[in-house]
Amino acid sequence: MKIGNKEFDLTNGCYIMGILNVTPDSFSDGSQFNSLDNALFHTEQMINEGADIIDIGGESTRPNHIKISIQEEIDRVAPYIEKIKETFDIPVSLDTYKPDVLSVFVDKIDLINDIWGLKYDSRMANIVASSNLPYILMHNRKNIDYNDFLTDVVNDIKDSLEIAKNAGIKRDKIIIDGGIGFAKTYEQNLLLLQHIDLLNQFSCPQMMATSRKSVFGLTLDNEPKERDLATAVSTTIGVLNDVKFFRVHDVKSNLEAIKVTKSIMEGKKWIR
Repeated sequence: MKIGNKEFDLTNGCYIMGILNVTPDSFSDGSQFNSLDNALFHTEQMINEGADIIDIGGESTRPNHIKISIQEEIDRVAPYIEKIKETFDIPVSLDTYKPDVLSVFVDKIDLINDIWGLKYDSRMANIVASSNLPYILMHNRKNIDYNDFLTDVVNDIKDSLEIAKNAGIKRDKIIIDGGIGFAKTYEQNLLLLQHIDLLNQFSCPQMMATSRKSVFGLTLDNEPKERDLATAVSTTIGVLNDVKFFRVHDVKSNLEAIKVTKSIMEGKKWIR
């Protein structure tokens, strides 16, 4: 899969997406990187530690987050996208589910990260299709009203893939994200992590986005920034289940988890 000007080996590779939240209210790092200098310094740090993609988000998606206007989201992310693309040679992903935001940046980014899997606004699918950009399709729903949780998650993703197909989004452009922490109870998040290999049935590479999520906080009774070890453990589980992309805050610990796990699996030092 080509993202930006980089080739990603979906047979042997595992890749890190570094999170850059430029929001004042993100659950983990709100207001920490919403100045350009701080964001650039942090981006450089993530790249030096091994990030393969930088994911920029202008609206927090934590539970009970405050929605912002389209223009505010555009104004927040615009300088960061521009400066990061100008300064660093790394693919940039935009974390948005709003077609009016995406349409502004579609020629400036390399990857689309949509937490609503094309279901928030019917216009999103056509914009994604016409962009021909790689697209992260995440599982989500408005209500936690499952009949059979794992079956329903699979069927929800099938519905999103059908929307994508009908709009002309190429299957080989799609990355699947199970949506850990979104519209799921604590027990359901654990169950999905137990069976994360179920999401490989779609013949699309899978991304795991568990970084500092509440499922670990509830397990360990700790704060978001104390959950990097737990995140790295889940990354190991992902590697064992053929997950290819990992969206994380702490690049170093998760890349180390990938390297050790892959080296054990392959019986030799794993080098990207």
